[in-house]
Amino acid sequence: MDHRLPIDTRATMLMTLLCVIWAIQQVALKATAADFSPMLQTALRCGFGALLVSLFVLVRRQGGFTHTEPTFWPGALAGLLFASEFMLAAIAIELTNVAHLIVLLYTAPIFAAIGLAIYLPNERLHRLQWLGILLAFGGIVIAFWEPTDQGLSDVLIGDLLALAAGAIWGSTTVVVRTSSLTRAPAALTLIYQLVACFLLLFAVAWFTDDLRFNPTPLVLTSFTFQVVVVSFFSYLVWFWMLKTYLASRLGVFSFLTPVLGVMLSVLLLDESFGPRFLIGTLLVVVGITLVSAHSFISKQLGLRSK
Repeated sequence: MDHRLPIDTRATMLMTLLCVIWAIQQVALKATAADFSPMLQTALRCGFGALLVSLFVLVRRQGGFTHTEPTFWPGALAGLLFASEFMLAAIAIELTNVAHLIVLLYTAPIFAAIGLAIYLPNERLHRLQWLGILLAFGGIVIAFWEPTDQGLSDVLIGDLLALAAGAIWGSTTVVVRTSSLTRAPAALTLIYQLVACFLLLFAVAWFTDDLRFNPTPLVLTSFTFQVVVVSFFSYLVWFWMLKTYLASRLGVFSFLTPVLGVMLSVLLLDESFGPRFLIGTLLVVVGITLVSAHSFISKQLGLRSK
């Protein structure tokens, strides 16, 4: 029987913090892309992040890498999915706007909810959630056709890659929640993800000669943030939360990330958007909210959750 918790105050605060971190992460990656290859940057941050997590476990002597059930194959699959997600995102961020990437990448709760509904009876989808899925995908279609100065073809490819990365992220959540990884220590799950991401993305960067690195102050500051805050702190907290709370409910505050991402891309990167993209974003945010917070919304509206 699944004894995971519904969203509480602690989860609310942590998810809000993670959304802020992940929104800043994409802006930082885009801002330094000219001096530091996003593919190489993501690979190295995962490699250093894996080292930090390992040191964290060893220092605290928590036995974070010990587990009685076999986890190699589900861990390898989760790691491959995790690495694939970031590989697609690293390519997409050089083709499309940060706001496009964030909005489409953070459709992950939609895909996770659909996958978990198939495997876990207690996470089956309800009517409001299906409505949210329809609204979110309608918003995606609208957002795709927003013209930009970069040229439609490049942006469309970048948007498709970002959406695929979101689907893979959702699939990673399903693998973690439906395999032996769900009972493994969060640090062990995270190590699988980070090591696989480092190996795959570094190999891709090496073989494609995508190794540009100019150590400007902005690059070094951004990379330190990516390693310590994103790869170490935020992912460790995220995988712990996947094991503690109902996964389909963790997206309750996921809407903050695309909203913050759009705001930060305008403020820090001087990006601009037309009404079609903003309408599409609004529909995606509403859709994610309905999928993730349907129980609360149903209660407030006096509806039966079915």
